[in-house]
Amino acid sequence: MEGQRWLPLEANPEVMNQFLRQLGLVPTWQFGDVYGLEPELLSLVPRPVCALLLLFPITEKYETFRQEEEAEIKVKGQEVSSDVYFMKQSIGNACGTIGLIHAVANNQKHLEFESNSPLKAFLLESTKMNPEEKAAFLEKDESIRVTHESSAQEGQTEAPSLDEKVDLHFIAFVNVDGHLYELDGRKPFPIVHGKTTEDTFLEDSAEVCKKFMARDPQELRFTVVALSKA
Repeated sequence: MEGQRWLPLEANPEVMNQFLRQLGLVPTWQFGDVYGLEPELLSLVPRPVCALLLLFPITEKYETFRQEEEAEIKVKGQEVSSDVYFMKQSIGNACGTIGLIHAVANNQKHLEFESNSPLKAFLLESTKMNPEEKAAFLEKDESIRVTHESSAQEGQTEAPSLDEKVDLHFIAFVNVDGHLYELDGRKPFPIVHGKTTEDTFLEDSAEVCKKFMARDPQELRFTVVALSKA
């Protein structure tokens, strides 16, 4: 990903909620921490949940899996709803913002925006674009870039320099038309993880997150946040 690089966002729900508020999302739904993926810890997450974000390390094991997964889907195919909003990532370290856009864009039926919301305007203008065009459109969007930059410096830990290599990556999980989708701007297309419902979405997404962790059992750098009704 040559070209633009942004500072990475922290996996901090307060930072994410502030970011979305600044872009005109009414805080009727808010991000909160998911403290673990076992049933008793998932039971602490406020319901309903409409999106999950996973921050995970990009390791050799993961990259091998990603290439195998992509090759398999290209051979077998998968059915992706035309209602899924999916964009590629062309800006370095923008995966947090792209995860937030994926979470919001695919849940507009649940969410409310201010009348002058820059994020709503971005979604309206980009919805018919293909994933690469959406990525290029984000590169030109000053209001989102500026909000990202200020949010990246709001976290509890010091933001790394723009040149520092970051091996952590955000992806989003959403329910579109009763199917669980993994949306990752580094991948060429959404990944379908079977059927889901509004009631089982959190548990179904957690099962997929567990597979990420199982592939790298030595790794501890996993963070999950959920977008729940406030």
